[in-house]
Amino acid sequence: MKKIVLTGGGTAGHVTPNLALLPSLREQGYEIHYIGSYNGIERKLIEGAGIQYDGISSGKLRRYFDLKNFSDPFRVLKGCAEARSLMKKYRPDVVFSKGGFVAVPVVLAARHYKIPTIIHESDMTPGLANKICIPSAAKICCNFPETLAYLPKEKAVLTGSPIRKELLEGDRLTGLNYCGLSSNRPVILVIGGSLGSVAVNNAVRKLLPRLLEQYQVIHICGKGNLDESLSCQRGYVQYEYVDAPLCHLFAAADLILSRAGANSICEILALRKPNILIPLSAAASRGDQILNARSFAKQGFSCVLEEDQITDDSLFDAIQDTYNNRHQFMASMEQSNLSDAVSTIMDLISSYAEAQM
Repeated sequence: MKKIVLTGGGTAGHVTPNLALLPSLREQGYEIHYIGSYNGIERKLIEGAGIQYDGISSGKLRRYFDLKNFSDPFRVLKGCAEARSLMKKYRPDVVFSKGGFVAVPVVLAARHYKIPTIIHESDMTPGLANKICIPSAAKICCNFPETLAYLPKEKAVLTGSPIRKELLEGDRLTGLNYCGLSSNRPVILVIGGSLGSVAVNNAVRKLLPRLLEQYQVIHICGKGNLDESLSCQRGYVQYEYVDAPLCHLFAAADLILSRAGANSICEILALRKPNILIPLSAAASRGDQILNARSFAKQGFSCVLEEDQITDDSLFDAIQDTYNNRHQFMASMEQSNLSDAVSTIMDLISSYAEAQM
């Protein structure tokens, strides 16, 4: 039996592409193990999918001063020892890493035992964790054509991001019924990311009186971000988080307003949904979402409104323009060849796994 270790953690974005690969891995008869952090978000998601999960110690490698910089190196060293022990125990044929700092000890342990590793880099430019892992990787998959310039030419493969099959199987009417909305007016789906976004939430809610004259709004606002004063607002529904019904909410949406995390925008691309991206500012991140969004705009997939440009009028105009030109955006997305990442990545996994047998 072929064996694989999956790894990645820290955010849902480091886990969902692994989840997207599970059906194909199971169909092909792989014995699957997952290595993540002790108590990261990945544990709940992976164990919920019925996969054997092992936690290791994890520390963050920071570029700035923090008192944890003195203790985290010891956590990383402990994680490296634990990863080596697990790699020796399972002896997988291949490792697939989605990134995050917990993945670094796993990739280094795979290199120690000469086990090929395939890395997936979601963002335009590699993050620090993946930069550390790249020399140990057999192949590096990426989402954006621009990313190829930052990767070793002989290792880089433009694949797009693996998308969970169930996201593509939503039903519009089911989504509308779930939210109690009408089929007579267009629907805007607002997604702030797994933790929500205060800036996006506030901007949308401030604009609601104008929006609800023409649109209906489904607002996924993040844990703890519900506004109870709006609970009876006709044409507006809000959720902290949506799991299984999310595919139906995507199907119900005529336009999506989202942050520009790489996995989220690749899902939007696969769904061919007209969209407005509001990337995290450079002050709140390393600027990767800004680069992601600009790439999608350049390819004709998205309208981009940067956070410091948001006003009532600019947001409303962006929504109006994107909806009015929705067919143009959809046509551009139809031309993309990055919607079958699961098959492309599975071919890579299989080629390395079979070479080890």
